[in-house]
Amino acid sequence: MTPRGKAPPGGERVLVVNADDFGMTRGINRGILRAHRDGIVTSASLMVFRPAAVAAVAAARRHPGLGLGLHIELGSWRRRGGEWISDGHAVDTDDADAVSASVAAQLERFVRMTGRAATHLDSHQHLHLEGAARGVIEALGRRLDVPVRGLAADVATVGDFFGQDRHGVSYPEWVSADALLRIVRSIPAGTTELVCHPGAGDDAPDDYRNERALELEALCDVSVADAIDELGIDLRAFGTKTAPRREHAQQRNR
Repeated sequence: MTPRGKAPPGGERVLVVNADDFGMTRGINRGILRAHRDGIVTSASLMVFRPAAVAAVAAARRHPGLGLGLHIELGSWRRRGGEWISDGHAVDTDDADAVSASVAAQLERFVRMTGRAATHLDSHQHLHLEGAARGVIEALGRRLDVPVRGLAADVATVGDFFGQDRHGVSYPEWVSADALLRIVRSIPAGTTELVCHPGAGDDAPDDYRNERALELEALCDVSVADAIDELGIDLRAFGTKTAPRREHAQQRNR
């Protein structure tokens, strides 16, 4: 289930469109970069130990406007035969020492690979919200002075743009341009993170591959970008002090 925060009061509406799973595969990398270049994605979360992580970092250097945070991996599950099956590489989220060691290794690799600090923290399948992991990663966010998904008091998290239910049943209409427009029009005052998972090609895990392609097309639909502009919503990456909305639109139209 997707975590939700509460947006702070105020008239300004800031939207961070963050793509998870950067570095998982080259096709996912291509999808995220296209959604940034031609669509509304402003930020991505990097999986530092995945096969395409090095390629993702190299591509991010060519797109300095793309914010980059750490997508912490504490485990991964897939839906198979009506059940959730672990990939066998889970960290016990109730073991604070194990979580701390794993996250420290991932953060160290992130900094070494990218040469910069992470703009935000989140995790694969939101496992940072479970057990002792929650406190460990919330404390790390405070120490780094960066938002942690679902735990930052001043950032709301919207995860409605996802093409499956909790049983793994596909609902492609949830990741259409129309669905995205409804979400954008409901963005409250304050800062909101919209979570997405675009991808291209056929190398992504098959349990969400088709939905990734649908997300990508919706994120690049010009009607969505136009609506954001017309509504006066500022597209930003985490940590950006000034809104690059017009700049981003110019980049998109090149």
